[in-house]
Amino acid sequence: MRITIEGASEEFERKLLALLADHRHELTVTADTEWTVERAERYLRSLTAGARQFAELVVLAGQGYAEADKLRSVLGKLNGPTIALSRAIGRGIREGWWPEGTTAPITVVYDPDNPSWQKAIAYEMSSENVPIFRAAIAQLPLPKGTAQYLGLSPQTAPPTGLENADER
Repeated sequence: MRITIEGASEEFERKLLALLADHRHELTVTADTEWTVERAERYLRSLTAGARQFAELVVLAGQGYAEADKLRSVLGKLNGPTIALSRAIGRGIREGWWPEGTTAPITVVYDPDNPSWQKAIAYEMSSENVPIFRAAIAQLPLPKGTAQYLGLSPQTAPPTGLENADER
């Protein structure tokens, strides 16, 4: 038997997952671990200001890819924001915001020519997640630092990449 449930409340999802956990030996259960606009917005809201700006720069300025040196020029040291990004995933799982197995939306890129020295050369987001996170960012007020870097006013909604979707 295969069951698909869409549009359920978080409370319903928690109760259903608890019930399924009680019967885990009898069932094969897979949870939807894909990012949605709602999950992305909650993820972004849960971040520290520096981590949120980091994520916004990867998504908006880098279109899913940002060189670490450019991020460092804006944010300074990256260890604070990157730690906050990774902790947000675990916090979201504990809080029931997204299921176990949800992967980090932003991953580090290391220099393949120098594997022994693990300094980040860039950070990236999958092309599937970029429009999802653009839409989530568009629903949030744009912080001053991100707006300045992008040449926008903080009141300006960032581009979602979907502005001309009807013309395609």
